[in-house]
Amino acid sequence: MLKLIEQPRYSCALGAQQTVVAIRRAVPIVHAGPGCSVKICDLIGQGEGYAGGSTIPCSNCSETEIVFGGVDKLRAVIDGALKVIDGDLYVVLTGCTSDIVGDDVARLTAEYQEKGIPIVSAETGGFKSNNYVSHGRVVNAIIDQYVDRYAEHKEEKIPGLVNLFATIPYQDPYWNGNLAELKRVLEGIGLEVNTLFGVDSGGIGEWLTIPRAQFNILVSAWPGLEVVKRLEEKYGTPYCHFPYLPIGGMETSRFLKEVTAFGGLDEARTGKFIAREEEKFYSYIERTADFMLEFRYGLPRVFYTMLDSTYAVGFAKYLLNELGILPARQYIIDDTPDVYQEGIREQFRHISDLRSTEATFCVDGGKIQEEIRADQPRARALLLGSGWERDLAGEIGADLLPVSVPVVYRLVINCGYAGYNGGLRAIEDIYDRVLNTYR
Repeated sequence: MLKLIEQPRYSCALGAQQTVVAIRRAVPIVHAGPGCSVKICDLIGQGEGYAGGSTIPCSNCSETEIVFGGVDKLRAVIDGALKVIDGDLYVVLTGCTSDIVGDDVARLTAEYQEKGIPIVSAETGGFKSNNYVSHGRVVNAIIDQYVDRYAEHKEEKIPGLVNLFATIPYQDPYWNGNLAELKRVLEGIGLEVNTLFGVDSGGIGEWLTIPRAQFNILVSAWPGLEVVKRLEEKYGTPYCHFPYLPIGGMETSRFLKEVTAFGGLDEARTGKFIAREEEKFYSYIERTADFMLEFRYGLPRVFYTMLDSTYAVGFAKYLLNELGILPARQYIIDDTPDVYQEGIREQFRHISDLRSTEATFCVDGGKIQEEIRADQPRARALLLGSGWERDLAGEIGADLLPVSVPVVYRLVINCGYAGYNGGLRAIEDIYDRVLNTYR
Protein backbone atom coordinates (compact mmCIF):
# COMPACT_ATOMS: atom_id res chain seq x y z
CA MET A 1 0.00 0.00 0.00
CA LEU A 2 1.41 3.37 -1.03
CA LYS A 3 1.74 5.83 1.86
CA LEU A 4 2.29 9.52 1.20
CA ILE A 5 3.62 12.07 3.67
CA GLU A 6 2.66 15.65 2.89
CA GLN A 7 4.60 18.80 3.70
CA PRO A 8 8.02 17.59 4.93
CA ARG A 9 9.58 19.56 7.81
CA TYR A 10 13.03 17.99 7.84
CA SER A 11 15.32 16.42 5.28
CA CYS A 12 17.00 13.08 4.70
CA ALA A 13 20.30 12.24 6.38
CA LEU A 14 22.27 14.21 3.79
CA GLY A 15 20.77 17.34 5.32
CA ALA A 16 23.72 17.24 7.70
CA GLN A 17 25.59 19.15 4.99
CA GLN A 18 24.07 22.20 6.72
CA THR A 19 25.77 21.18 9.95
CA VAL A 20 29.07 21.58 8.12
CA VAL A 21 28.03 24.86 6.49
CA ALA A 22 27.35 26.26 9.98
CA ILE A 23 31.00 25.78 11.02
CA ARG A 24 33.15 28.77 10.13
CA ARG A 25 35.33 28.05 7.07
CA ALA A 26 34.22 24.42 6.88
CA VAL A 27 33.47 22.93 3.45
CA PRO A 28 31.03 20.06 2.79
CA ILE A 29 31.90 17.80 -0.14
CA VAL A 30 28.90 15.77 -1.25
CA HIS A 31 29.28 12.36 -2.91
CA ALA A 32 25.75 11.93 -4.23
CA GLY A 33 23.55 12.23 -7.27
CA PRO A 34 22.75 15.54 -8.96
CA GLY A 35 20.05 17.59 -7.28
CA CYS A 36 20.25 16.11 -3.78
CA SER A 37 22.24 18.94 -2.24
CA VAL A 38 20.29 21.77 -3.85
CA LYS A 39 16.95 20.32 -2.73
CA ILE A 40 18.20 20.29 0.84
CA CYS A 41 19.29 23.92 0.50
CA ASP A 42 15.85 24.81 -0.82
CA LEU A 43 14.17 23.28 2.25
CA ILE A 44 16.47 24.20 5.14
CA GLY A 45 19.28 26.28 3.69
CA GLN A 46 18.34 29.92 4.20
CA GLY A 47 21.75 31.58 3.90
CA GLU A 48 24.72 29.94 2.21
CA GLY A 49 27.41 30.55 4.80
CA TYR A 50 31.05 30.30 3.75
CA ALA A 51 30.75 27.34 1.41
CA GLY A 52 27.09 26.37 1.21
CA GLY A 53 24.37 26.51 -1.42
CA SER A 54 25.66 26.43 -4.98
CA THR A 55 29.26 26.52 -3.68
CA ILE A 56 29.10 22.96 -2.29
CA PRO A 57 31.34 20.61 -4.33
CA CYS A 58 29.45 17.51 -5.48
CA SER A 59 30.40 14.39 -7.45
CA ASN A 60 27.01 14.33 -9.21
CA CYS A 61 27.02 10.54 -9.43
CA SER A 62 25.46 9.15 -12.60
CA GLU A 63 24.75 5.67 -13.97
CA THR A 64 28.47 5.23 -14.71
CA GLU A 65 29.41 5.63 -11.02
CA ILE A 66 26.55 3.37 -9.95
CA VAL A 67 27.80 0.60 -12.21
CA PHE A 68 31.57 1.01 -11.82
CA GLY A 69 31.86 2.86 -8.51
CA GLY A 70 32.47 6.54 -7.88
CA VAL A 71 35.66 6.68 -5.82
CA ASP A 72 37.78 7.98 -8.69
CA LYS A 73 35.28 10.72 -9.47
CA LEU A 74 35.11 11.68 -5.79
CA ARG A 75 38.90 11.86 -5.67
CA ALA A 76 38.83 14.36 -8.54
CA VAL A 77 36.16 16.42 -6.78
CA ILE A 78 38.18 16.49 -3.53
CA ASP A 79 41.34 17.52 -5.41
CA GLY A 80 39.44 20.29 -7.13
CA ALA A 81 37.87 21.53 -3.88
CA LEU A 82 41.27 21.68 -2.20
CA LYS A 83 42.56 23.82 -5.06
CA VAL A 84 39.74 26.35 -5.33
CA ILE A 85 38.10 26.57 -1.86
CA ASP A 86 40.26 27.82 1.01
CA GLY A 87 38.79 25.89 3.93
CA ASP A 88 39.92 25.00 7.44
CA LEU A 89 38.07 21.68 7.37
CA TYR A 90 36.60 19.55 4.59
CA VAL A 91 33.82 17.05 5.34
CA VAL A 92 32.91 14.39 2.79
CA LEU A 93 29.26 13.30 3.02
CA THR A 94 27.78 10.35 1.18
CA GLY A 95 24.37 10.15 -0.46
CA CYS A 96 22.11 7.23 -1.28
CA THR A 97 23.84 6.20 -4.50
CA SER A 98 27.34 5.95 -3.04
CA ASP A 99 26.14 4.14 0.09
CA ILE A 100 24.14 1.63 -1.94
CA VAL A 101 27.07 0.97 -4.26
CA GLY A 102 29.42 0.71 -1.30
CA ASP A 103 32.11 3.22 -2.25
CA ASP A 104 34.88 3.09 0.40
CA VAL A 105 34.86 6.81 1.14
CA ALA A 106 36.45 6.39 4.56
CA ARG A 107 39.49 4.74 3.02
CA LEU A 108 39.81 7.50 0.43
CA THR A 109 39.65 10.30 3.02
CA ALA A 110 42.17 8.41 5.17
CA GLU A 111 44.69 8.82 2.33
CA TYR A 112 44.30 12.60 2.51
CA GLN A 113 44.41 12.55 6.32
CA GLU A 114 47.80 10.82 6.20
CA LYS A 115 49.05 13.75 4.11
CA GLY A 116 48.01 16.16 6.87
CA ILE A 117 44.96 17.48 5.03
CA PRO A 118 42.09 18.43 7.42
CA ILE A 119 39.38 16.19 5.99
CA VAL A 120 36.88 13.77 7.50
CA SER A 121 34.02 11.65 6.17
CA ALA A 122 30.62 10.50 7.37
CA GLU A 123 28.02 8.15 5.92
CA THR A 124 24.85 10.16 5.40
CA GLY A 125 22.96 8.18 2.79
CA GLY A 126 19.47 9.62 2.76
CA PHE A 127 17.73 6.31 3.37
CA LYS A 128 19.60 5.70 6.64
CA SER A 129 17.97 8.36 8.80
CA ASN A 130 16.96 12.01 8.81
CA ASN A 131 19.07 15.10 9.44
CA TYR A 132 18.17 15.18 13.15
CA VAL A 133 20.06 11.90 13.50
CA SER A 134 22.82 12.53 10.97
CA HIS A 135 23.68 15.88 12.58
CA GLY A 136 25.06 13.95 15.54
CA ARG A 137 26.77 11.46 13.24
CA VAL A 138 28.66 14.26 11.47
CA VAL A 139 29.63 16.02 14.70
CA ASN A 140 30.98 12.76 16.09
CA ALA A 141 32.88 12.11 12.85
CA ILE A 142 34.62 15.49 13.16
CA ILE A 143 35.47 14.78 16.79
CA ASP A 144 36.79 11.27 16.10
CA GLN A 145 38.70 11.98 12.89
CA TYR A 146 39.86 15.58 13.35
CA VAL A 147 39.63 16.82 16.94
CA ASP A 148 41.11 13.67 18.42
CA ARG A 149 44.00 13.82 15.95
CA TYR A 150 44.96 17.48 16.31
CA ALA A 151 43.78 18.65 19.74
CA GLU A 152 46.55 19.33 22.25
CA HIS A 153 46.60 18.93 26.04
CA LYS A 154 43.38 16.92 25.89
CA GLU A 155 43.75 15.76 29.50
CA GLU A 156 44.07 19.29 30.89
CA LYS A 157 40.63 20.68 31.65
CA ILE A 158 40.02 24.44 31.52
CA PRO A 159 37.92 25.50 34.53
CA GLY A 160 34.69 27.17 33.47
CA LEU A 161 34.93 26.13 29.81
CA VAL A 162 31.81 24.44 28.43
CA ASN A 163 30.76 23.13 25.03
CA LEU A 164 27.22 24.22 24.17
CA PHE A 165 25.10 21.97 21.95
CA ALA A 166 21.61 23.21 21.16
CA THR A 167 19.20 23.20 18.22
CA ILE A 168 20.43 21.93 14.86
CA PRO A 169 21.87 24.60 12.55
CA TYR A 170 19.57 25.52 9.65
CA GLN A 171 17.05 22.84 10.60
CA ASP A 172 16.26 25.39 13.27
CA PRO A 173 15.94 28.65 11.26
CA TYR A 174 16.80 30.63 14.40
CA TRP A 175 19.81 28.59 15.48
CA ASN A 176 22.36 31.40 15.31
CA GLY A 177 20.31 33.82 17.39
CA ASN A 178 19.52 31.07 19.89
CA LEU A 179 23.20 30.18 20.31
CA ALA A 180 24.12 33.84 20.77
CA GLU A 181 21.55 34.35 23.55
CA LEU A 182 22.38 31.08 25.32
CA LYS A 183 26.06 32.01 25.20
CA ARG A 184 25.28 35.46 26.61
CA VAL A 185 23.36 34.17 29.62
CA LEU A 186 25.88 31.41 30.33
CA GLU A 187 28.72 33.92 30.25
CA GLY A 188 26.65 35.99 32.64
CA ILE A 189 26.97 33.29 35.29
CA GLY A 190 30.72 32.98 34.79
CA LEU A 191 31.25 30.37 32.08
CA GLU A 192 33.41 30.43 28.95
CA VAL A 193 31.31 29.02 26.13
CA ASN A 194 32.23 27.15 22.96
CA THR A 195 29.25 27.47 20.60
CA LEU A 196 31.16 25.59 17.83
CA PHE A 197 28.73 26.83 15.17
CA GLY A 198 27.86 30.27 13.85
CA VAL A 199 29.31 33.75 13.91
CA ASP A 200 30.03 33.75 17.65
CA SER A 201 32.25 30.68 17.49
CA GLY A 202 36.00 30.54 17.05
CA GLY A 203 35.76 28.17 14.11
CA ILE A 204 37.88 25.03 13.91
CA GLY A 205 40.29 26.34 16.54
CA GLU A 206 37.40 26.29 19.00
CA TRP A 207 36.58 22.70 18.09
CA LEU A 208 40.12 21.72 19.08
CA THR A 209 39.36 22.80 22.67
CA ILE A 210 36.35 20.48 22.96
CA PRO A 211 38.24 17.83 25.01
CA ARG A 212 39.34 20.45 27.55
CA ALA A 213 35.85 21.55 28.60
CA GLN A 214 34.87 21.24 32.26
CA PHE A 215 31.47 19.92 31.16
CA ASN A 216 29.10 19.93 28.20
CA ILE A 217 25.63 21.48 27.99
CA LEU A 218 22.94 20.03 25.75
CA VAL A 219 19.79 22.12 25.18
CA SER A 220 17.68 19.68 23.20
CA ALA A 221 14.96 17.08 23.69
CA TRP A 222 16.98 14.29 22.10
CA PRO A 223 19.10 15.35 19.07
CA GLY A 224 22.71 15.66 20.22
CA LEU A 225 22.48 13.14 23.05
CA GLU A 226 24.73 10.77 21.13
CA VAL A 227 27.31 13.57 20.87
CA VAL A 228 27.52 14.42 24.58
CA LYS A 229 27.49 10.73 25.49
CA ARG A 230 30.34 10.14 23.04
CA LEU A 231 32.33 13.00 24.61
CA GLU A 232 31.73 11.59 28.07
CA GLU A 233 32.98 8.21 26.90
CA LYS A 234 35.94 9.61 24.97
CA TYR A 235 37.21 12.39 27.23
CA GLY A 236 35.40 11.78 30.50
CA THR A 237 33.45 15.05 30.14
CA PRO A 238 30.13 15.05 32.04
CA TYR A 239 27.09 16.67 30.49
CA CYS A 240 24.12 18.73 31.69
CA HIS A 241 20.97 17.95 29.70
CA PHE A 242 18.20 20.58 29.55
CA PRO A 243 15.49 18.89 27.41
CA TYR A 244 13.78 21.90 25.80
CA LEU A 245 14.56 25.41 24.61
CA PRO A 246 14.34 27.84 27.55
CA ILE A 247 12.20 30.79 26.45
CA GLY A 248 11.36 33.80 28.60
CA GLY A 249 11.93 34.62 32.24
CA MET A 250 10.83 31.52 34.13
CA GLU A 251 12.47 28.83 32.03
CA THR A 252 15.70 30.71 31.33
CA SER A 253 16.16 31.25 35.07
CA ARG A 254 15.41 27.56 35.67
CA PHE A 255 18.00 26.65 33.02
CA LEU A 256 20.71 28.82 34.60
CA LYS A 257 20.00 27.43 38.08
CA GLU A 258 20.28 23.84 36.80
CA VAL A 259 23.57 24.59 35.05
CA THR A 260 24.88 26.30 38.19
CA ALA A 261 24.00 23.32 40.37
CA PHE A 262 25.46 20.84 37.88
CA GLY A 263 28.74 22.71 37.44
CA GLY A 264 29.17 23.72 41.08
CA LEU A 265 29.22 27.39 40.09
CA ASP A 266 28.89 30.44 42.31
CA GLU A 267 25.20 30.52 43.30
CA ALA A 268 25.40 34.12 44.50
CA ARG A 269 26.75 35.29 41.15
CA THR A 270 24.05 33.36 39.30
CA GLY A 271 21.38 34.77 41.58
CA LYS A 272 22.49 38.35 40.95
CA PHE A 273 22.59 37.82 37.19
CA ILE A 274 19.12 36.23 37.17
CA ALA A 275 17.68 39.02 39.31
CA ARG A 276 19.07 41.66 36.98
CA GLU A 277 17.83 39.90 33.85
CA GLU A 278 14.38 39.16 35.29
CA GLU A 279 13.98 42.78 36.38
CA LYS A 280 14.65 43.93 32.81
CA PHE A 281 12.52 41.19 31.26
CA TYR A 282 9.43 41.81 33.38
CA SER A 283 9.74 45.59 33.15
CA TYR A 284 9.30 45.22 29.40
CA ILE A 285 6.32 42.91 29.96
CA GLU A 286 4.71 45.49 32.26
CA ARG A 287 4.79 48.02 29.43
CA THR A 288 2.38 45.79 27.48
CA ALA A 289 -0.28 45.80 30.22
CA ASP A 290 -2.44 48.48 28.59
CA PHE A 291 -2.20 46.75 25.23
CA MET A 292 -3.16 43.38 26.70
CA LEU A 293 -6.15 44.89 28.50
CA GLU A 294 -7.34 46.94 25.54
CA PHE A 295 -7.14 44.04 23.06
CA ARG A 296 -7.96 41.19 25.45
CA TYR A 297 -10.94 39.98 23.40
CA GLY A 298 -9.01 40.09 20.13
CA LEU A 299 -5.84 38.28 21.19
CA PRO A 300 -5.09 34.57 20.63
CA ARG A 301 -6.58 32.47 23.41
CA VAL A 302 -5.33 29.02 22.35
CA PHE A 303 -2.25 27.78 20.49
CA TYR A 304 -1.44 24.81 18.28
CA THR A 305 2.14 23.67 17.77
CA MET A 306 3.59 21.80 14.81
CA LEU A 307 7.22 21.85 15.91
CA ASP A 308 10.09 19.59 16.81
CA SER A 309 10.19 18.36 20.39
CA THR A 310 12.78 20.87 21.63
CA TYR A 311 10.80 23.89 20.45
CA ALA A 312 7.34 22.46 21.19
CA VAL A 313 7.95 22.01 24.92
CA GLY A 314 9.79 25.31 25.25
CA PHE A 315 7.09 27.36 23.54
CA ALA A 316 4.25 25.53 25.32
CA LYS A 317 5.70 26.36 28.73
CA TYR A 318 6.30 29.98 27.78
CA LEU A 319 2.96 30.69 26.13
CA LEU A 320 0.94 29.09 28.93
CA ASN A 321 2.86 30.15 32.00
CA GLU A 322 3.91 33.67 31.02
CA LEU A 323 1.46 34.83 28.36
CA GLY A 324 -1.65 32.95 29.48
CA ILE A 325 -2.40 31.37 26.09
CA LEU A 326 -3.91 27.90 26.51
CA PRO A 327 -2.61 24.78 24.71
CA ALA A 328 -4.86 23.15 22.13
CA ARG A 329 -3.43 20.31 20.01
CA GLN A 330 0.33 19.82 20.26
CA TYR A 331 2.06 18.02 17.39
CA ILE A 332 5.69 16.83 17.42
CA ILE A 333 7.04 16.63 13.86
CA ASP A 334 10.70 15.52 14.21
CA ASP A 335 10.12 11.75 13.91
CA THR A 336 11.13 11.32 17.56
CA PRO A 337 12.57 7.85 18.28
CA ASP A 338 10.25 5.75 20.45
CA VAL A 339 12.72 5.66 23.33
CA TYR A 340 12.37 9.43 23.88
CA GLN A 341 8.64 9.87 23.34
CA GLU A 342 7.43 9.09 26.86
CA GLY A 343 9.78 11.64 28.40
CA ILE A 344 8.42 14.32 26.06
CA ARG A 345 4.82 13.32 26.83
CA GLU A 346 5.65 13.66 30.52
CA GLN A 347 6.86 17.23 29.93
CA PHE A 348 3.49 18.10 28.39
CA ARG A 349 1.57 16.37 31.20
CA HIS A 350 3.31 18.71 33.64
CA ILE A 351 3.38 21.79 31.43
CA SER A 352 2.37 23.88 34.47
CA ASP A 353 1.29 23.35 38.07
CA LEU A 354 -2.38 23.65 37.11
CA ARG A 355 -2.65 22.32 33.55
CA SER A 356 -1.61 19.38 31.46
CA THR A 357 -1.92 18.57 27.79
CA GLU A 358 -1.15 15.71 25.44
CA ALA A 359 1.37 15.58 22.62
CA THR A 360 0.85 13.76 19.33
CA PHE A 361 3.85 12.49 17.36
CA CYS A 362 3.16 12.85 13.64
CA VAL A 363 5.33 13.68 10.62
CA ASP A 364 2.47 14.03 8.12
CA GLY A 365 1.70 17.73 7.77
CA GLY A 366 -1.40 17.09 5.69
CA LYS A 367 -2.93 14.89 8.39
CA ILE A 368 -2.07 17.45 11.08
CA GLN A 369 -3.79 20.24 9.18
CA GLU A 370 -6.90 18.11 8.58
CA GLU A 371 -7.22 17.51 12.33
CA ILE A 372 -6.82 21.21 13.14
CA ARG A 373 -9.47 22.13 10.56
CA ALA A 374 -11.83 19.57 12.08
CA ASP A 375 -11.14 21.01 15.53
CA GLN A 376 -12.75 24.31 14.50
CA PRO A 377 -11.30 26.44 17.34
CA ARG A 378 -13.96 28.81 18.75
CA ALA A 379 -11.43 31.24 20.21
CA ARG A 380 -8.80 33.06 18.20
CA ALA A 381 -5.89 30.70 17.70
CA LEU A 382 -2.14 30.99 17.30
CA LEU A 383 -0.37 28.49 15.06
CA LEU A 384 3.28 27.76 15.76
CA GLY A 385 4.34 26.00 12.60
CA SER A 386 6.05 26.63 9.28
CA GLY A 387 5.38 28.22 5.92
CA TRP A 388 3.17 25.23 5.16
CA GLU A 389 0.58 26.62 7.60
CA ARG A 390 0.04 30.00 5.91
CA ASP A 391 -3.06 28.92 4.02
CA LEU A 392 -4.43 27.04 7.04
CA ALA A 393 -4.08 30.16 9.20
CA GLY A 394 -6.06 32.15 6.64
CA GLU A 395 -8.80 29.51 6.45
CA ILE A 396 -9.46 29.35 10.20
CA GLY A 397 -8.68 33.00 10.99
CA ALA A 398 -5.61 32.16 13.09
CA ASP A 399 -2.32 33.97 13.58
CA LEU A 400 0.81 32.19 12.34
CA LEU A 401 4.29 32.38 13.82
CA PRO A 402 6.64 30.45 11.48
CA VAL A 403 9.14 28.69 13.74
CA SER A 404 9.87 25.48 11.84
CA VAL A 405 11.24 24.92 8.33
CA PRO A 406 10.34 25.75 5.69
CA VAL A 407 10.10 29.38 6.81
CA VAL A 408 9.87 30.79 3.25
CA TYR A 409 7.90 33.93 4.09
CA ARG A 410 10.39 35.73 6.32
CA LEU A 411 14.11 36.47 6.27
CA VAL A 412 16.03 35.32 9.34
CA ILE A 413 19.37 36.99 10.10
CA ASN A 414 20.07 36.90 13.84
CA CYS A 415 16.60 36.45 15.32
CA GLY A 416 16.30 33.86 18.11
CA TYR A 417 13.66 32.79 20.62
CA ALA A 418 15.88 31.38 23.36
CA GLY A 419 16.51 33.09 26.67
CA TYR A 420 15.24 36.34 28.10
CA ASN A 421 15.72 38.33 24.91
CA GLY A 422 14.18 35.56 22.83
CA GLY A 423 11.06 35.62 24.98
CA LEU A 424 10.64 39.33 24.31
CA ARG A 425 11.21 38.79 20.60
CA ALA A 426 8.50 36.10 20.61
CA ILE A 427 6.01 38.55 22.13
CA GLU A 428 6.83 41.15 19.49
CA ASP A 429 6.50 38.66 16.64
CA ILE A 430 3.26 37.11 17.89
CA TYR A 431 1.39 40.32 18.59
CA ASP A 432 2.81 42.08 15.56
CA ARG A 433 0.89 39.53 13.52
CA VAL A 434 -2.21 40.11 15.61
CA LEU A 435 -2.13 43.88 15.15
CA ASN A 436 -1.53 43.47 11.43
CA THR A 437 -5.04 41.99 11.10
CA TYR A 438 -6.72 45.16 12.39
CA ARG A 439 -7.81 47.77 9.91
